[in-house]
Amino acid sequence: MGRIYQTTHLSEAHVRVALVAARAEADLLVRRVGSPGLAIDDARWFITRDKQDASTWVFFCSVGMAEVKICFVDHDAEAGWQKPSRYKNRFR
Repeated sequence: MGRIYQTTHLSEAHVRVALVAARAEADLLVRRVGSPGLAIDDARWFITRDKQDASTWVFFCSVGMAEVKICFVDHDAEAGWQKPSRYKNRFR
């Protein structure tokens, strides 16, 4: 599941992520969901405040420092990987 915890400490992060505005720049298009049960793959994230409940801890950083660039989208059908990445299946 894509249960994501946003850490404020780089050293805690499993993945460094940059938020980009243009879809064309993103490696992954992400849809935020309202419950953990809807976070069924890499592209559907339930953002939790509980570290222990999260499957992945991310640190939001600059594009130059990021391992994955994401863009949030409004519809499930739009969500998914746009570019090959070694991080596929990392956010499950």
